[in-house]
Amino acid sequence: MALWDRFKESAAQMQTQLVAKKNDLKSGAFRDASMAMCALVAAADGRVDAAERQRVAQLIAGNDVLQNFPADDLRRRFEQNLDKLTTDFAFGKVSVLQEIAKAKKKPAEARAVVQIGIVIGGADGDFDKDEQAVVREACYALDLPPHEFDL
Repeated sequence: MALWDRFKESAAQMQTQLVAKKNDLKSGAFRDASMAMCALVAAADGRVDAAERQRVAQLIAGNDVLQNFPADDLRRRFEQNLDKLTTDFAFGKVSVLQEIAKAKKKPAEARAVVQIGIVIGGADGDFDKDEQAVVREACYALDLPPHEFDL
């Protein structure tokens, strides 16, 4: 099986796992960390064009797990994190990783945040090295071993 096929299968399994845990993923820390993760993955290469911004916003709005929260609130939080990253990527990344780290108190939520990052990163058909690198950094911020997620 090709690497990409294995990744797509893994991403689909992660989405299934997230949906199964949907009722446990309702905290503000999970919401905030998830939106920070989405922004970090979207800006992984240091820039975000309008099409990519819109695509990730649509993925957020359509994600079953994130429907525990008002769509407008999620979009506002996503945009705020993106603004930090596009203003000054290095400084913004520190702030966004701190937001992600808030989910580490609950291991199930921490894992779900990483899974959301992987699902978002692979949604365009290419979970590239920049996206993998920022999700790996998020794993460290959450005290999770990246190899648990094949990173």
